[in-house]
Amino acid sequence: MPTFVRHFVVVFWLLAGFAPASGALAQTALFETKAKQLFLIEDSTGTVLLAKDEDALIPPASLAKLFTAEYVFNELQQGRLRPDAQFKVSEYAWRTGGALSRTSTMFAALNSSIMVSDLLQGVIVHSANDACIILGEGLAGTEAAFTELLNKRIAELDLQKSVLGNSNGLPNPANKTSMRDLVTIARHIHTQYPDYFKLYSQADFEWNKIRQRNKNPFVAMNIGVDGMAVGFAEGSGYAVVATVQRDGTRLFLAMSGLSSDKERSEETRRVLNWGLTSFVRHTVFSKGEVVAEAPVFGGDSSHVPLQADANVDIYVPVDNPDRIRARITYTWPLKAPIAPGQRIGTMTISVGERPVSDVAVHAVRAVGTGTLTSKAFDGLKELLFFWL
Repeated sequence: MPTFVRHFVVVFWLLAGFAPASGALAQTALFETKAKQLFLIEDSTGTVLLAKDEDALIPPASLAKLFTAEYVFNELQQGRLRPDAQFKVSEYAWRTGGALSRTSTMFAALNSSIMVSDLLQGVIVHSANDACIILGEGLAGTEAAFTELLNKRIAELDLQKSVLGNSNGLPNPANKTSMRDLVTIARHIHTQYPDYFKLYSQADFEWNKIRQRNKNPFVAMNIGVDGMAVGFAEGSGYAVVATVQRDGTRLFLAMSGLSSDKERSEETRRVLNWGLTSFVRHTVFSKGEVVAEAPVFGGDSSHVPLQADANVDIYVPVDNPDRIRARITYTWPLKAPIAPGQRIGTMTISVGERPVSDVAVHAVRAVGTGTLTSKAFDGLKELLFFWL
């Protein structure tokens, strides 16, 4: 029997007495941004607060260094690399990313050896192109080989829109990413590598008696931003990946397509402030609450109740709450036996017409295999359902 996806939908009101707004998230409809692409998420719930062409492909420019840094963080965390390991500066790294390149550099001296910990500071604090190449050559032999490792890691992290042609984001037609992927990698770095994440808020970095300030201007603006990076690419304009924490709320923002450094600064301030002040946290389902029941075929029970493993919280607009809808998606038919706690599917929470959060749902209890008679009856139902 063919297998396909069936949707179970539950619609309910956030608060009694509020009429549903038309179209997308009501508050979002009132907020306009100069960015061509944008993705804004509240971290603890994963609520999408604002999105605009978030899956469009753009050249990452220096934002590609997020992927390079994540790869090195993972190697360090897995014990395959030591922070005091030293990598030699090749002529290729020196010419391509060093002072001769007239790009962002840590001024690594030709044929010198530099510790991984210093190279990471060069990558993160000063967005140094030579540091990326030196790390890549030290880890993989050549930058091309390292780029292959980066793309393999990108696939492991399920970043479906991203591919790299080099380690530092210097112009290369192969370099592509999206706002959604940039937010995803930024959140991953913050969650998985908290000790290394602190480097993104480091004010400056000194190497070879040259002190360089953090290339991310938002870190010094006293607006709560404690990472991540900025970039510029011909044709796609000025871009930023930023995370801010204020009063217990952390946001992650990726934005591109801005016309100038000034416009990027103004828009980043405006978007982050809007995100921090225009929403309130709301519990949609409590931990242990049954959110729905899914029909089971061939079981000793015809249905299995579903629940999330924790509170399902989202952020909703303060001024104009919209209708909330939950859509549970699972593979049909759902066949016995089913173990308690088994993941059944995904519940997508939408505010208005915009999906804002995805949550796994699990079986509350076990469902055993039914009798031959019940299985035959369920088989008939399955056949009729499929053909109808």
